[in-house]
Amino acid sequence: MNRALLALVAMLAITGNAFAQKGDLTLKSRSALIFDAQQGHAIYSKNIDTIMPIASITKLMTAMVVLDAQLPLSEEISIDSADIDVLKNTRSRLKVGSSLTRQQLLRLALMSSENRAAAALGRAYPGGIEAFVLAMNNKAFELGMGNSRFVDSTGLSSANVSTARDLVKMVEAAHFYGVIREFSTTTSHALDSPDYRQSLKYTNSNNLVNNGQWQIGVSKTGFLSSAGRCLVMQANITGKPVIIVLLDSNGKKTRIGDAIRIKQWMEASLARKRSS
Repeated sequence: MNRALLALVAMLAITGNAFAQKGDLTLKSRSALIFDAQQGHAIYSKNIDTIMPIASITKLMTAMVVLDAQLPLSEEISIDSADIDVLKNTRSRLKVGSSLTRQQLLRLALMSSENRAAAALGRAYPGGIEAFVLAMNNKAFELGMGNSRFVDSTGLSSANVSTARDLVKMVEAAHFYGVIREFSTTTSHALDSPDYRQSLKYTNSNNLVNNGQWQIGVSKTGFLSSAGRCLVMQANITGKPVIIVLLDSNGKKTRIGDAIRIKQWMEASLARKRSS
């Protein structure tokens, strides 16, 4: 682990008991955490140590493990029948037998939460998916994510679990990777391949990345019926870097609504300070 990550883990451990509830902000997500990454403390917390499924938030860990292994991003990987989701039967436009580079798979997994892309990344890891899952859990241990467990590279299993406190560490670590910053905030992408008759158009699963009022450094959404709708982000709000973790939001728009409420609350708080 590099020095910056070591400092982060130490900082979160030190400030772990300093989380304070802010009564004038009401969020609808079951678990929520707003972390001031500049000062190293939480400015809002709600059920931050509740262990819960994290769905496709898992893909941030998938990306870090792939990039840590320094596997060639230009290497082509064929989509295999083993990459088909037989757990939740989610659909994919990536057809079996088509080939994409590891870089293309990473982009689709991060920006549009493409499950078949994430499955292929884990399967193509040296030693296969078992070695990949082991590396995911080793990375979690390295980051001090003591209440987290990973069982696949997609997040489709409800056994991929974590807490809001742990996910702050994961998002902050992910922000160190330029590829993750770029791909997770890509607004749209056209996949051109001779394996397809026409371009496949993809959009980011978080529409806030296309909102000029937001400065987002890392973004990832997730959804399972057991996890609700989830959202994690690193963003600059009121001139400071913050990490937002929202887990188990009910309703399609609740997680985005909570994120907007957080931004407005922070901006209003700053305005009050300036006027006082």
